[in-house]
Amino acid sequence: MVEEAHAEPAGAPHGAERDGHEGGAHEGGAHEGAGQSAEESGPEHEARGHDGERAGEALEGPLPEGVRHRVVQYVATCFGGLTVAELPPQLRQYARFTPSRRLKYAGNAMAAAVENDSAFRARVAERLCAAQPELCAALNEGTPPPAAEPVDVAAVAYLLRPPGWLKLVAAAGEEAERAGAERMDEAAREELDRLRAERDEARERGRADSERLRGEVEGLRRESDAVRRKLRAAQSDIKRGEAALRKEQERAEAQRVELQAQLSAAESETRRVRARLGEVEAALEASRKATREGRSVEDMRLRLLLDTVLDAAQGLRRELALPPVSVRPAETVDAREPAKFSPKDIAARALAEDDPAILDQLLALPQAHLVVDGYNVTKTGYPMMPLEKQRLRLLGGLSQLAAQSGAEVTCVFDGAELAAPVLLAPPRGVRVLFSKAGVTADELIRQLVRAEPVGRPVVVVSTDKEVADGIAKAGARPVPSVMLLKRLSRG
Repeated sequence: MVEEAHAEPAGAPHGAERDGHEGGAHEGGAHEGAGQSAEESGPEHEARGHDGERAGEALEGPLPEGVRHRVVQYVATCFGGLTVAELPPQLRQYARFTPSRRLKYAGNAMAAAVENDSAFRARVAERLCAAQPELCAALNEGTPPPAAEPVDVAAVAYLLRPPGWLKLVAAAGEEAERAGAERMDEAAREELDRLRAERDEARERGRADSERLRGEVEGLRRESDAVRRKLRAAQSDIKRGEAALRKEQERAEAQRVELQAQLSAAESETRRVRARLGEVEAALEASRKATREGRSVEDMRLRLLLDTVLDAAQGLRRELALPPVSVRPAETVDAREPAKFSPKDIAARALAEDDPAILDQLLALPQAHLVVDGYNVTKTGYPMMPLEKQRLRLLGGLSQLAAQSGAEVTCVFDGAELAAPVLLAPPRGVRVLFSKAGVTADELIRQLVRAEPVGRPVVVVSTDKEVADGIAKAGARPVPSVMLLKRLSRG
């Protein structure tokens, strides 16, 4: 019955596949096909609807849900038979939708348009009458078919608005509620029967499970008694084994403690022997090193002193013009021989204290060694220059002096305040030394003087009186910085 009410009239085009022109064609063709029905029923229906509205016929509440859903279905089905101009403005955007899509997306809009727009409702009613002429005619006569579905009757009556349509809608709502209640009662009875059957089945299963569990519990009880007996026997065995194990552990612990004590004693003795051996090896190595270094230093000092004596003898021989002969008997005669010059004897000559000639005479001595206090000389001669330029200027002059005199030249600078090592290429013939951290240049000069063998002429250039007194006691000859500056400026 519902499917027949929803069916569109034969020959009516579907609304989802047409546009505005197709709607116009439908308006021309469909109206001609159902012209007589529309002329006979449409105006009458519209007049009746308006009369009913003017008489105050209106629903006191919302449509029953089933009636409303059926009304929206009818509107969605008849929607496609209207042109775009015949549709309310709010429904024109759904003109090209299929009926199923209209139900899904435009249900509320169609329900509101049918309720509020009587002209649109009349057009829908006109096409509904063309689709279901028997039902519409029966409702217009006031005799709805007894076999018709109450929801269909109420939906068609709501759209046609015949006399007494409110009663039909109310009756359909009551019928729907009654049918829903009956369906709910039937479902409740079926659910109650199903639950009773499940209860009886659960009782039967419970009794069967209870009997089965009783048998299982009895079997488990017997097994538990057997297991308890085995467990007590195993516990007795375990206790005896634990007692034996404790005895073995105690004996093993005693042996371990004894072995540990022996091992600790052996390790202590090994460490003591190794420490003693290391001390002996260190002492032996130190002794060997000291022997090598002492022998090397003594050999060097002796060789240097020998070279000094030989050079002095040769110089004395040249100065005295002695012939190269061996010892003569006259040499054994007791007499005074002329003494050779030393760095201290040269000062006795009639020269000024800062005369550069004194420095030339000192450097002319055999194997002479000139030690220069670098910053003492540069800060005396050219203190305004940067330290780097002071060093370069002094070392350049000392290089020339070394080449001219042939003497050994060592220049000492104070390196205690240097942030980093100085990159310097010493000139030819000049040894350049910087004092280490915690050691002054004066102390380094004293170490150089003490390192020389007794008898070698050592000349130290420094204005520092403390340095001069110290090196004089060690056998070196101090000269002032001004003397070296004059000598370098002359050279």
